[in-house]
Amino acid sequence: MEEKILQTKKNGMTMLLLTLLGYVAAVVVGGIGFVMLYTTFLGFIPLAIAVIYAIIGIFLFAGLKVLKPAIFFIACVLICSITSLATGTSWGTMGTMGVALMGIGFGLGMSPGMTAGAVLSGAYFGDKMSPLSDTTNLAPAMAGTDVITHVKAMILPTGITYAITLIFFGVLGVMQYHGGDADMSRVIEFSNALNAAEGGIFNISPLLLLPPVIVIVAVALKVPAIPGITLGIVAGVILGLIFQPGACTLGTIFDYGKNGYYFSEEALAMFEATLSPETSYTMTRLLESGGIMGMMSSVSMTIIAMMFGGIMEETHQLEVIVNALKKFAKGPAALVGLTEVTCVLSNATMPEQYISIVVPGRMYAEEYHKMGVHPAVLSSALEGAGTVTSALIPWNTCGVFIKDTLNIAPWGAGGYGPWAIFNWLMPIINWLCVLVGWTLKDLAGKPFKKSKKVAQ
Repeated sequence: MEEKILQTKKNGMTMLLLTLLGYVAAVVVGGIGFVMLYTTFLGFIPLAIAVIYAIIGIFLFAGLKVLKPAIFFIACVLICSITSLATGTSWGTMGTMGVALMGIGFGLGMSPGMTAGAVLSGAYFGDKMSPLSDTTNLAPAMAGTDVITHVKAMILPTGITYAITLIFFGVLGVMQYHGGDADMSRVIEFSNALNAAEGGIFNISPLLLLPPVIVIVAVALKVPAIPGITLGIVAGVILGLIFQPGACTLGTIFDYGKNGYYFSEEALAMFEATLSPETSYTMTRLLESGGIMGMMSSVSMTIIAMMFGGIMEETHQLEVIVNALKKFAKGPAALVGLTEVTCVLSNATMPEQYISIVVPGRMYAEEYHKMGVHPAVLSSALEGAGTVTSALIPWNTCGVFIKDTLNIAPWGAGGYGPWAIFNWLMPIINWLCVLVGWTLKDLAGKPFKKSKKVAQ
């Protein structure tokens, strides 16, 4: 009997060890599969942009022909707003329309910092308000409300901020570039360098607009993000093979996917011989990017930020500080202000946009309920401060991505930070709307009154 029990124990230990080994193997294999899928997908997103840059080239070419200096900044905001609203991604918008608009801005002689500020303002407006955006879904999930209620709660403060942003960039364009006058020699030089018909690099055709149109239609038809983007990638590859036969082959497609797009030696020699040094430098700096390797700095920052954020959350380091500050939140406006400050500090100390929504959302949800404030007020504060201020911090994953993509830093000489009006104005307007009671609601969704406070 004892031998039987002993044998049973041995069998049990053997099965346990086998189970543990199987679990470890599953984690390892699953982890490898996830990393491969993640890096492949991450690489093919810029591949859709970088593989055949004539898709960006046609936006540059058309924009240089149509846009005028006086309306350029406000056009940047509107174009990026529409793109981001339709796709739900600020990163995708900056990596496509943002790159094109930076090139158009150079051709028109516009300040790169101002151009990038307008691009960011539009891109983050759309990201913040689009029901397709990940942050727009994450914020209400952390606060305890639904997406539609969350979006409705953001309409007034976001609308006010957006109107101020449009007025600012409209006035800025008119004041600095009144009358739409500009030195068109740079525009002509830049557009000719893009157009093969004028001795340039890319074969320009309206059909090259098909990939972004496919993605937007897929989004409108509620196709999941990965299949929708994949359709756009496949379309881009096919059109590249058709319209850029010399520069695009199956070999270069995979090369661009890994290393990003780059000009051939012949193209660089042509730039040096025919273009001014400034235009040649801008062409290469703006268009030579993308690929898995080009995204590795952003990926590494995301991984490190997530790890550090997890440590900060599990060890309750930030919570200790916030708990000491909670005693100063005597009313709803003070609580919203404290939430926004925490979001900004999270973006700076645990530099990842998602953490700046998740951690404060978990920490303050109960406080809002105790005070009798609707969770949509919390979700609006999370997005109004967490989502948009991430772009203003150089070491945040968003700041790193923008620098890598648009080739401009947020602060310092010529930085975009001072001109990202929507991003730094949004938390202020959101708090003021709560302070005056315009967006302050009780748990039933009605205008808040002090008597509505829930007993602790």
